[in-house]
Amino acid sequence: MSDNRKYYYLKLKENYFDEDAIVLLESMQDGVLYSNILLKLYLKSLKNGGKLQLDENIPYTAQMIATITRQQVGTVERALQIFMKLGLVEPLQNGALYMSNIELLIGQSSTEGERKRRARLALQGQKALPNAGADICPPELEIEKEIEIEKERELDTGQATRAVYGRYGNVFLTQSELDGLKADLPGKWDYYIDRLSCHIASSGRKYHSHAATIYKWAQEDAAKKAPKKGIPDYSCKEGESL
Repeated sequence: MSDNRKYYYLKLKENYFDEDAIVLLESMQDGVLYSNILLKLYLKSLKNGGKLQLDENIPYTAQMIATITRQQVGTVERALQIFMKLGLVEPLQNGALYMSNIELLIGQSSTEGERKRRARLALQGQKALPNAGADICPPELEIEKEIEIEKERELDTGQATRAVYGRYGNVFLTQSELDGLKADLPGKWDYYIDRLSCHIASSGRKYHSHAATIYKWAQEDAAKKAPKKGIPDYSCKEGESL
């Protein structure tokens, strides 16, 4: 039985180590250690959308980071200070740290899809052999298969599957909720999704329903823009009475 769970991975461009912040970082004393810590923190933050925390309520401390990165606490503390000065890490209100630009580095796939992609790469440059592609689905069919699996899982559990949206990959909506937002907030739905995503990333707050929060904000914004009713003028002119 194939493993259809989603796994996140880090995507690095070929010029990653040529970026100014990384060049400055590695030019420092112990800079190579700092660079190693940075990459490990990126990896540890992937499943939480860039936030460094053990779970929803426990942010990583310097001591915890030292343990998971296998470095000295003093080295980690110095590294974190440098990361913040270079804009690589940002502190959140709940005490957690947020890895800046993480949305540009997150990849997502399934183990089944990765297996088939590796098989396709292994066959590149070879002559076509009988039945060589028997167990290899084209990318389009593979995506359709994963979608079907998600739909089946949705029917089995009785709960709609939520997908990830927003600038920081932390807004969760079902397809019906997304369709509703598009219909009810034409031209604004994507603005509100990104607005909520930025708010969650910066504040660390949790919401029971992201769709309901967006509708609430839209209603509040509409109420602010609505013209206020004037107060009736009951004053009397000279010689008049009510």
